[in-house]
Amino acid sequence: MTALDRCCEHRRSWVCRAIRIIDADANRSADTHLLPFPLPAEWNIQLYLKDESTHPTGSLKHRLARSLFLYALCNGWIDEGTPVIEASSGSTAVSEAYFARMLGLPFIAVMPRTTSPEKVALIEHQGGRCHFVDEPSQLYAESHRLAGELGGHFIDQFTHAERATDWRGNNNIAESVFEQMSLEPHPTPEWVVVGAGTGGTSATIGRFIRYRALPTRLAVVDPENSVFFDAWRDGTELTGCRGSRIEGIGRPRVEPSFVGSVIDRMVKVPDAASIAVIRVVADVLGRRVGGSTGTNLWGAFAIVAEMLAEGRAGSVVTLLCDGGERYSHTYYDDAWIAAQGMDLEPPSAVVREFLATGVWTG
Repeated sequence: MTALDRCCEHRRSWVCRAIRIIDADANRSADTHLLPFPLPAEWNIQLYLKDESTHPTGSLKHRLARSLFLYALCNGWIDEGTPVIEASSGSTAVSEAYFARMLGLPFIAVMPRTTSPEKVALIEHQGGRCHFVDEPSQLYAESHRLAGELGGHFIDQFTHAERATDWRGNNNIAESVFEQMSLEPHPTPEWVVVGAGTGGTSATIGRFIRYRALPTRLAVVDPENSVFFDAWRDGTELTGCRGSRIEGIGRPRVEPSFVGSVIDRMVKVPDAASIAVIRVVADVLGRRVGGSTGTNLWGAFAIVAEMLAEGRAGSVVTLLCDGGERYSHTYYDDAWIAAQGMDLEPPSAVVREFLATGVWTG
């Protein structure tokens, strides 16, 4: 055996061990819960929240991070000691730092300087390092630069999210939701409502729905300062100049992982509405949730009200993406809200009226 053969064998052996470590972690982890959101029984419409905050790293992005690491390992992009770099506003980086530490790899998150301090602390707790940029448009170039400088791998969630996950099943989020719905009063949802960050979740769910020949429709909600909605509506490629205030969703460019053709409806949601929702429903849920969950619920509430007005029974599913403890200095901070120039009262009134009457005026 030549020295090159021995090197290749060592690399393959390390990759096999790394994949086994990731699979063992998944094997130790239970599936996330599907929680009913309390609506009046006489509406005959059920709303469910897929609670992704119960993953080991506390968010929906745990699934994505696992898939991205497996994808990179199987493609030969990550080897023993490879520095891993990601462009992320927070939650994906938290999850990726978790897997990098598990494999003994250095991890660097390239993120906007405005990222919440709670998320920075979570990344650092997982052994990651945070590298800040002043403009969201700098994220990609800086990530590529660091990867080249360090001899590392830019894992690039925004390019690889839709292809790293097996949309036909294999324990993806879509398969999990539909299996958990099987014994519910309306087991096949009328709608699934999700946000678009990388576009990976909406692509996975939209493809799964078509693959299984289901009548369920997919609605994607999009926050302010994001170009996904306009690009989907107009069929154009757009680039914006501002980052989203709703962390985890919304992008200033149409990401390669965004597959608009699998989406049945898109809804533009004001940031004040996303934040008003999470504050109003905190007592209903008995807990605080993150801003992207508010964006999801704003879209889901509108669809439930539409079904109610048309006299249609059925079910709607959306995602509880992460917990609100990550946002105590932003979405739940009145001083931060005031500094952003947002008035939460009008959208709060819309949500309260819907929960009381089923009427939607948003």
